[in-house]
Amino acid sequence: MKVISLTTTNYKRAKHVEIKPDPDGNLVIVAGKNGQGKSSVLDSIAAALGGANSKTTPKPIRDGEDRAEIVLETEELTVTRVFTPSGSRLTLTSKDGAKYPKAQAKLDELVGNLSMDPLAFTLLDDKKQLAQLLDLVDLPFDPELLEEERKAVFDERTTVNRRVKEFESALAQFGELPEGVPANEVSVSELLGEYHKVQELSKNQEDARDDLQGAKDYLGQIEQQIAKLQRDREVTMRDIASAEEAIANFPKLPDLTEIQSQIDGAENTNRLVRKAKERGALSFQHEAAKGQANALTAKLDQIAKTKADGLASAQFPVDGLGFTEDGVTYQGVPFKQASSAEQIRVSMAMAIALNPKLKVIRIQDGSLLDSDSLALIEDTAQEHGYQIWLEVVGDDIEDAYTIIDGEVA
Repeated sequence: MKVISLTTTNYKRAKHVEIKPDPDGNLVIVAGKNGQGKSSVLDSIAAALGGANSKTTPKPIRDGEDRAEIVLETEELTVTRVFTPSGSRLTLTSKDGAKYPKAQAKLDELVGNLSMDPLAFTLLDDKKQLAQLLDLVDLPFDPELLEEERKAVFDERTTVNRRVKEFESALAQFGELPEGVPANEVSVSELLGEYHKVQELSKNQEDARDDLQGAKDYLGQIEQQIAKLQRDREVTMRDIASAEEAIANFPKLPDLTEIQSQIDGAENTNRLVRKAKERGALSFQHEAAKGQANALTAKLDQIAKTKADGLASAQFPVDGLGFTEDGVTYQGVPFKQASSAEQIRVSMAMAIALNPKLKVIRIQDGSLLDSDSLALIEDTAQEHGYQIWLEVVGDDIEDAYTIIDGEVA
């Protein structure tokens, strides 16, 4: 459907404007100097179809009047919207005059997104383009919340990776430790105790040997007096036997030289033990930090996958449209990098996709269009059977409805 007639009375700055577009044309130009009411005429199309709320339109009635009326006709319907100080009233009738009981619900079925101005969209900065696109697309996730989560995880991973580098630097300062470093430090006091114990045992053994030798010497003496000293000999023989048995049962003593060597090297050994323990603790922290960083990387990958899957499942108004946190993209390239003609072509395609039933597109600031861009818009509208309502500044525009003081000149 297209607009075949629009009559706007006392809406905003418009006093009385009646426009019947050429049924064979696709371009309706509404011209006039600033403040004459041309924007009110284009706004009245959206107001007739969707109403006007107090936030966006606090004064829908022209100054000095107590009532405003918009009558919009398409090939199938007639929309009448009346504004009074107490509110607005909508009447919707079919071609044969029948009234729709649920008028706004019927209009909501037919009207797409008349707020999509393809020219205005191309002039927005990256962030505002992105915001408008996200308003038009039903995504399975909240882009702002997802981006906040991604940034929080990214910042946390950056901090953890910094700690990983610090641990790696600290580990590098240790270098390689020699093989065989004990797990625990050497106790010098225990080694000294063992050393004195062995010294004492050695002295006892030496004394025992001296006793044995003395006994043997004494035996030589008593052998000369064997007859006389037989009884002493027997006693001495028993002593010898007892001493020999005790000596035979003596344990093999450790090498005192080895113990002394351990004592001499205890401080160096203990230093290496402490260093090995410190290095082990750093290695443990390093591995833990690496594991945490890897987990955060996996989480970032999952967030990226969530976004990619959401984009894959989202229904964008034009194939090839997408977005990053920086702005809108088209065919994977920032939208702003496309040529002016390409930007207008894509924006027109978006507006067409968003208004599939009521084939009407409004464009404000039409004065910014050069002849090539205007021709491109008109050709696109003709190709798809759409009607373009274009607002242009000036009072000498050819084939335009020129508005002066709220009326068609």
